[in-house]
Amino acid sequence: MDVIETIVAPNSEGEGKEAVGSSVDCDKSKAEFVWTLQATWHLVHARLDMDPAFDQPVCKKKKLWELVAEKVNQSLRESGAGDVSVKAYECDLKWRNMLATYRKNAERAKRLGGGSVHWEFFPAMHEVLGKSREEMEAQRRAKLGQTRVGRAIARKRFTPILPTPPTATAVGPGPPRPPQDVLQLYMELQERKMNMWAQQKALEERKIEAINNLAQAISSLAQRDGPKGPEDGH
Repeated sequence: MDVIETIVAPNSEGEGKEAVGSSVDCDKSKAEFVWTLQATWHLVHARLDMDPAFDQPVCKKKKLWELVAEKVNQSLRESGAGDVSVKAYECDLKWRNMLATYRKNAERAKRLGGGSVHWEFFPAMHEVLGKSREEMEAQRRAKLGQTRVGRAIARKRFTPILPTPPTATAVGPGPPRPPQDVLQLYMELQERKMNMWAQQKALEERKIEAINNLAQAISSLAQRDGPKGPEDGH
């Protein structure tokens, strides 16, 4: 069974809403916490329970991660894990690693189906994070539908592009063209270019014809007024 796993360096900025604005202090002087399977599950449950708080546009991520660490430590003590303690920055970094792994597995599940993912934490994370992203996408579409552009797109989605009938007289520039007339405008510009080219070609042909006529006239005059022969000297 293939399991996608991703490691995020401690100094990386990370991705997603959890990494933005995180200011968890890192105490490098002490040994890092060893994440056992049990401790990782405690982190997953604590972090997912607090997902609405992390999802707020304005929140102090440092305080939230401290609360997550407290919950994980409490769960470890209750489960008899001994005198172990995890720091807030360690929870933050571990979650970034897990979040990167979750996203890759989510893409794989989208392409190949849920049966292709064998990461044990994926179902629990996807139940919360997947719904959150679907809700965000639905809200984005709803907001777009309420705007003028969104309503225009929805109204004109299946509207065929029809040619604009020519007007008898044109006084000044007309009103701005709607998006559906872009193709018609392009065709009109091409037609104008063709007309200008035809007019220029006709003008050049008339110039050439005039030059030829002038040359013929000069030649005729030269032949008529040419030098007289001896018999014309009487």
